[in-house]
Amino acid sequence: MHIRPIHQGDAPRLAILLEQLGFPSSLRDVRHRLSYWLDDPASFLLGADDDGVLAGVAALHVTPIIEVTGKFARLVALVVDAESRRRGAGRALMAAAEERARAAGCLFIEVTSSRERHTAHQFYESLGYADTHEQARRFVHTLTGVPLPHDPGSHPRP
Repeated sequence: MHIRPIHQGDAPRLAILLEQLGFPSSLRDVRHRLSYWLDDPASFLLGADDDGVLAGVAALHVTPIIEVTGKFARLVALVVDAESRRRGAGRALMAAAEERARAAGCLFIEVTSSRERHTAHQFYESLGYADTHEQARRFVHTLTGVPLPHDPGSHPRP
């Protein structure tokens, strides 16, 4: 298994992975999303390739910080195919994301995860990530009326 950049040709497999993550997406939607993700110099889509099959993906976005000198990275999505889990793809994707974040001058990586994803929380903690929900809260306001991606009531969860 090796880590590589995602490309438009990955759209069909990415649609399957997004479904497994709990975000059903049409092939058309995924191709559209890839068009703006792949053109954004502050965004990185990393794929875990298992003998030519996309086994997982990590989506990382880098943001400058105004309060201190530096940037931070947000892992906005991580999914490994159900058949490929517990074989190191998630750890490899996280290591690659951390490497990209360091190279971009990031001071830290932030990960958001739905409260129900207990297995994912254990995974992040095993990698040294700390749950900081006691220190900060997250407030979100929709601008379009479209359900928010991390709203537990807006999408079915696996």
